[in-house]
Amino acid sequence: MRIVLHGQQAFGEAVLQKLLERGEDVVAVCCAPTKEGKPEDPLALLAKDKGIPLHQPASWKTPEALELMQSFKADICMMAYVLLFVPEAVRDAPTYGTFQYHPSLCPQHRGPSSINWPIAMGKTHTGLTIFWPDDGLDEGPIMLQKTCAIGADETLGDIYFKKLFPMGVDAMIEGLDMVKAGVIIKHDQRLEDGTYEGWFKKDSAKLDWTKPVAETYNTIRAANPAPGAWTTLNGAEVKIYDAARMDGDGTPGEIIDISEEGVTVQGNGGRILIKRVRPEATGKIPASEWASAITLKIGTTLGS
Repeated sequence: MRIVLHGQQAFGEAVLQKLLERGEDVVAVCCAPTKEGKPEDPLALLAKDKGIPLHQPASWKTPEALELMQSFKADICMMAYVLLFVPEAVRDAPTYGTFQYHPSLCPQHRGPSSINWPIAMGKTHTGLTIFWPDDGLDEGPIMLQKTCAIGADETLGDIYFKKLFPMGVDAMIEGLDMVKAGVIIKHDQRLEDGTYEGWFKKDSAKLDWTKPVAETYNTIRAANPAPGAWTTLNGAEVKIYDAARMDGDGTPGEIIDISEEGVTVQGNGGRILIKRVRPEATGKIPASEWASAITLKIGTTLGS
């Protein structure tokens, strides 16, 4: 079966590596253009290393892009993390069309930050969807889904790198095997029962210590490692990464304790032990080191 792999970054690279290990006929790799001053995408590097034709059009909405996809004479296109919009004519050019990976249980949490939001909302499970994309935002019919738990202390990094990444690579291959076997499953999404969220950016990661401590902790987990939850101290921003939730009452935002373990901050209905931070103009450091460097004192209030 002639396969076009369209993707980028580490996930696209991992899918290509798996396809090559299986001896699949990958006739072309498509990847986002390399930005000036940025390192080359690992998927692009692997394609070049293996001698696979690499194509990086800036847009797929042109007649030239359609002609390019048609020229591959592909049986299937696999989308492994694609941010550029690909129109219907291009998606349908391969004999069996195009299927795509999305790291949530569609139609829940469609959108670009679909791993962050379930964690921020305190949900206990999430998953991935392999689907046939249409012109909507993650709205195409579903081929297959896989679920995984969100542990009470797991972060964005934990859920993606330890669960949704490896599960996703395997699911992409499972989808390919289904197509090769002639099993074409397309379950319509019930969009009225789903959700769509935008980017989980800096404004979503700002901490409000007066909110319930569970919400504060979930925001820290959802933003670790990116974009990084943050608060302020005397007007300067401080990003917070590794943390733990603790019991205790007091005034929200007040620093309760400073130890080798980190800095304990009072929340609403509990406390947060901050273990790792990133002050302005520095890299990530232990919170205890930060506290020592600025002579942080118990009773100081964060968020000011």
